[in-house]
Amino acid sequence: MATLPTTRAHEEIISFIASEIDPRHLIDFKPSEQVKGYIADLVFREKTSGLSGEEQAELDYFMQLEHIMRLAKARARQRMGNE
Repeated sequence: MATLPTTRAHEEIISFIASEIDPRHLIDFKPSEQVKGYIADLVFREKTSGLSGEEQAELDYFMQLEHIMRLAKARARQRMGNE
């Protein structure tokens, strides 16, 4: 069985998010203060004392999600410009 490139899978998810969610709601979305604080702590500790394998995986996963959301928000902005 052939594998689907990750970028294509991400593209499908980004397109879905950007097309199904009201563009204004998507653009306005921000993680909670609790989540932002937790991620900031992980980033700080990554740079200073290091992270456990589980913590590094969690930070990497969050960074992927953040990247997808940024791309979806950019797509939503384009969509709003075309309406």
